Amino acid sequence: MKIKDYYQQTKPVVSFEFFPPKKEAAIDTIYQTLEELKGIKPDFISVTYGAAGSRADNKTLELASMIKKEYGIEPLHHLSCIANTNEEIQQLLADIKAGGVENVLALRGDLPADSETCSSDFLYAKDLIASIKENTDFSVGAACYPEGHIDQLAGVENIEHLKAKEDAGADFFISQLFFENDVFYRLMEDARNGQVSAPISAGVMPILSRGQVEKMIFMCGTSLPSELIKIIHKYEHSIEDLRKAGLEYSLKQIEDLLDHGVDGVHVYAMNRPVVAKEAMSLLRGS
Repeated sequence: MKIKDYYQQTKPVVSFEFFPPKKEAAIDTIYQTLEELKGIKPDFISVTYGAAGSRADNKTLELASMIKKEYGIEPLHHLSCIANTNEEIQQLLADIKAGGVENVLALRGDLPADSETCSSDFLYAKDLIASIKENTDFSVGAACYPEGHIDQLAGVENIEHLKAKEDAGADFFISQLFFENDVFYRLMEDARNGQVSAPISAGVMPILSRGQVEKMIFMCGTSLPSELIKIIHKYEHSIEDLRKAGLEYSLKQIEDLLDHGVDGVHVYAMNRPVVAKEAMSLLRGS
């Protein structure tokens, strides 16, 4: 089933994000998480793309195919384009199709360290989206940024880029994580005022450690509300207490998002069964 169809049939659409473990043994964590979700399936699970987009080393397709074949959950295969030629992208799409996956999240990806010498047929995610739509029948999702992309200073550019992705063929959007729901609600208002009509899922990530938060701030430009800063300060020396408080905070976010009737909720589950299970229980009311 195409993910775009879920947004026409279900509200809210419930989804999770997993990533292929770097160590083979760690794949058991994902199996455990999926087993716990058997009785209360999310609508889809997105799988992040490996470094440099290597066909040989990347485990994204292997995991995405397993999610569909073994668990009957629709997968969303992340695909970044900044360091790939058109020929390489078309081969990757053929591999994804052969693996039984019908949905792709089209991303620009992070610029390589040697970006000055980086050659690519795709400069932006909108270019990749247009190519996928022109050459395949994939359902295509795209990213959106409640606080703007880390490379953007002007807020108006954020909505212009969102509209460009939709015009290129994006069927739905998944937001980058945020910690203050009003930020997402402003994005939704600006998007609709900017004639962006595609459904948008709200991205929520539980805080698991202080280091995780610091990384998100500098990599994504995500801001922290005072309540969350106080939680991190209070529990920074107790890992388990911080994880518990961080999960409780994200569940409060989800509850408020549901009350506001959002199109979907996308949980960055960090491959942790407890995160997926607790969020799923709230989202499905079980």
